[in-house]
Amino acid sequence: MVANIGFGTLLITLIVALYGIAAAVYGQRSQHEQWINSARQAMALMFPLLTVPVLSLLYLLVTHQYQVAYVSEVTSRSMPFYLKLTALWGGQSGSLLFWSWLLAAFATAITLRDWGRDREFLPWVIIVILVTLVFFLFVNVFFENPFSRYWQTSTGIVQAFARPEGAVPFVPRDGQGLNPLLRHPGMIIHPPMLYLGFVSFIIPYAFAIAALVTGRTDDRWIRLTRRWTLWAWLFLSLGLILGARWAYDVLGWGGYWGWDPVEISAFMPWLTGTAFLHSVMIQEKKDMFKRWNLVLIILTFDLVVFGTFLTRSGVLSSVHAFAQSAIGPLFFVFIALTLSVSLGLLLSRWKDLESKNELHSLFSREALFLLNNLLFLGIFVTTLWGILFPLISEIVTGQKVTVGPPFYERATGPLFAGLLLLMGIAPLIAWTYSSLKKWGRAVWKPLVFSMLTFPALYIAGITRWQGVLSFWLVGFVFAVTVYEFWRGAAARIKAHGENVFTAFYSLVKNNRRRYGGYIVHIGVIFMALGVIGIEMYQVETQGTIPEGGSLSLKEYSITYKDLVSFDTHDGRNVTRAIVGVTRSGEELAEIYPRRDYFYDANQPMTIPGVKSTLAGDLYVILVDWREISEEGATFKIYYNPLVNWLWIGGWVFIAGILVAAWPENELDRVQKVSSPLKKRNR
Repeated sequence: MVANIGFGTLLITLIVALYGIAAAVYGQRSQHEQWINSARQAMALMFPLLTVPVLSLLYLLVTHQYQVAYVSEVTSRSMPFYLKLTALWGGQSGSLLFWSWLLAAFATAITLRDWGRDREFLPWVIIVILVTLVFFLFVNVFFENPFSRYWQTSTGIVQAFARPEGAVPFVPRDGQGLNPLLRHPGMIIHPPMLYLGFVSFIIPYAFAIAALVTGRTDDRWIRLTRRWTLWAWLFLSLGLILGARWAYDVLGWGGYWGWDPVEISAFMPWLTGTAFLHSVMIQEKKDMFKRWNLVLIILTFDLVVFGTFLTRSGVLSSVHAFAQSAIGPLFFVFIALTLSVSLGLLLSRWKDLESKNELHSLFSREALFLLNNLLFLGIFVTTLWGILFPLISEIVTGQKVTVGPPFYERATGPLFAGLLLLMGIAPLIAWTYSSLKKWGRAVWKPLVFSMLTFPALYIAGITRWQGVLSFWLVGFVFAVTVYEFWRGAAARIKAHGENVFTAFYSLVKNNRRRYGGYIVHIGVIFMALGVIGIEMYQVETQGTIPEGGSLSLKEYSITYKDLVSFDTHDGRNVTRAIVGVTRSGEELAEIYPRRDYFYDANQPMTIPGVKSTLAGDLYVILVDWREISEEGATFKIYYNPLVNWLWIGGWVFIAGILVAAWPENELDRVQKVSSPLKKRNR
């Protein structure tokens, strides 16, 4: 009964969404306002309607309704309650329903805003959002039905929503359980954040298409979607950071990023979305880059769908990818159609989108923003080629030739370094035109301060030129960013007589977008420390040692004390080693690397034991063991220098986005307007 309610409401939602598209098209063509209002109301119904199938599926998941195929595939009786809830997005059909539900939430929210000033955008925004939602609902209803059930027929067990002729219901005794890799607590947050980031970018795309259709060539559509874009970037960034942490904690290979195809498919829209966020500032300030911004948001939208296509089509080999299915061609057709229509609209308005201003100097902030975007796109093209190359090689030669992390690291490393350098240069460059002399007067103080990194690195024993250059670059960007904060605060102290803390607080509060961006830069600087440390200075060793034996790496030593094996109430067999950690002879801690075997899924998972400090992590993996303790156990040890700065930087990064995206109250807006007037009156 619950499955029938869920599927029935899903089908009704699809019908209502199709009606909304038709009503918006007819209302726009006939100029009948009541039809557009009807379409708006249809879109407002999307979230409450789709909440019914989501709640229905959740009920089926937590009550062990294994006659429903999806429930049987992703849950088992031994799984804890919270994992049964997260199983909603743990498989293909459930994740597509979850995606549609989140998009429906944004669709409903966008209908609630005041459209008085922007009425001409309304029908086209409705059409774009509902067309996207209809596509995902269509896939869910006709190809990936999460309410499909098992039936016993004369030829075996089949899956179908409706009972086949002569079939009887089949109910498995237990489910297969969620993939062990997805049972980490981080999976509660990681996929929802990625999905929120993906669907949020659909809103600025919808307004961009509306602007193209209506011929609005000003920056109104950008101002309307500024916060939507910032929140989309926040969610997507948080999803990527949480995914890196999940990989570090669960995959047991000593790293946080393996250039896995699905990691890259989520990273690509982040790259173009980040370029878009930087580029729209130029259009708002200088009325430039109009065409560029539209290209970037169109590309970001289709990359969101492309990433979904890659993970669900079965064309990639990935620890994240879902099983092969028939929906790959549907995604390919949808991407091709939306990209073609979007670029066609852009070309039709190409002349109207000509910028009123031009670059007057290559040594200006506008030029550096453009270079910044070119570097982001360079990284995007590199990663896209790395993903597509195996597919192209298979088509051309019949063999799938993959590229690994060395290709991505060597190709993108210089581009990332260039982005970091621009973060240090751009804040000190004036808009429109600057000179080397003016820039030199602004940069000499942070440049001198950054030189302190050289003796510090020498004392630390870091002499390899790649490492010295990388750490100096981090130090230089940090010095420039702190200097920008200090200059602004010092001006407030002088003008208003505020103390240092009040001046810093007021500085950020009154210009959240700018100084929130600088906080993001500080987060990037901290993350860069972690990346440099683990990529350039990670060391490892492996060995088999008997109980009581030791294995050393750098100044650390581990001692194998004991090994225990036991079953847990949630259907695991845990084999856990007890390992003592010492550094330079001083006992630091006990850690517990282990191997978990999940009975329902018949799969193991390796969980490292980690001793963490700000200087680095000692990361120990239990590779193998013998039943007879005298034969010993095999451990693999990594030392990951500075890796925790990656996580610290990630949270600073997120905090900066929150500062930049946080809505201003009325008093803040009044103060911003009145402040320039006071200056002019003086």
